[in-house]
Amino acid sequence: MKILLFGKNGQVGWELQRSLAPLGEIIALSSGSQDHCGDLTKLSGLAETVRQVKPDIIVNAAAHTAVDKAESEAKLAHIINADAPGVLAHEAKALDAWLIHYSTDYVFDGSGNTPWLEADVTAPLSVYGATKLAGEQAIQASNCKHLIFRTSWVYGARGNNFAKTMLRLAQERDSLSVINDQIGAPTGADLLADVTAHAIRTAQAQPELSDLYHLVASGETSWYGYASYVIDTAQKMGLQLKVNSESITPVPTSAFPTPAQRPKNSRLNTHKLQTSFNLTLPLWQAGVKRMLTEFIEK
Repeated sequence: MKILLFGKNGQVGWELQRSLAPLGEIIALSSGSQDHCGDLTKLSGLAETVRQVKPDIIVNAAAHTAVDKAESEAKLAHIINADAPGVLAHEAKALDAWLIHYSTDYVFDGSGNTPWLEADVTAPLSVYGATKLAGEQAIQASNCKHLIFRTSWVYGARGNNFAKTMLRLAQERDSLSVINDQIGAPTGADLLADVTAHAIRTAQAQPELSDLYHLVASGETSWYGYASYVIDTAQKMGLQLKVNSESITPVPTSAFPTPAQRPKNSRLNTHKLQTSFNLTLPLWQAGVKRMLTEFIEK
């Protein structure tokens, strides 16, 4: 089996190179790849890459994810997040290949307190959310075999993330202020990659599973709760910090104005995914603790 992966250097793309390796040959591309076009802004090049490689599975882990920057780069964000997935879907359909794609809770308006279902009405608040929704719709309209995974609050052990930022600030400052009115589930790139590999194997035997799914770790917290857990856990591991969890002040979203509006309710209901693929998703704390262990003890 041949797998064509876009976005190999991102947090999810890096983990996918590990998790997909047992499934077959992986051709992993970044925007700067030389042998084939991996640049999602070059639509004709993308199409030509798929035609040359002739993969059984296309995995698109690339995206314009700079949420605030997207507000002033709407055209670029649309090309990368909407037009490019549409091109990949068209080529996947022509090859009878599977397309795996990642989307976001930002397709919703963040209202209420109930975890969002896949069928709930979408109403993005930002350019990023609108372009990611357009990407989903382009894939669905192509009628190719696909798995679209909406996720949220993604972090990876590789590169920068919220937890590492909190630990750095906790070493530099005497107190922190962190938002407490946005609720979601921190979700590891490694979890996304492992579930993707499992889902691909299952879906190949059951093509009727082609669909849109919500994929996040279990449980929920605020950014304030996330930060408190990170600092408490790090201190228990022996990391010396100036800030403890009592020195963190919960504040509303309005305390940190941003160009793009964030959804306050980022909860995603994962029942459909867990029942369709016979999975149990771990609590968010398990993945964060594992990531902290790798980061602190290395």
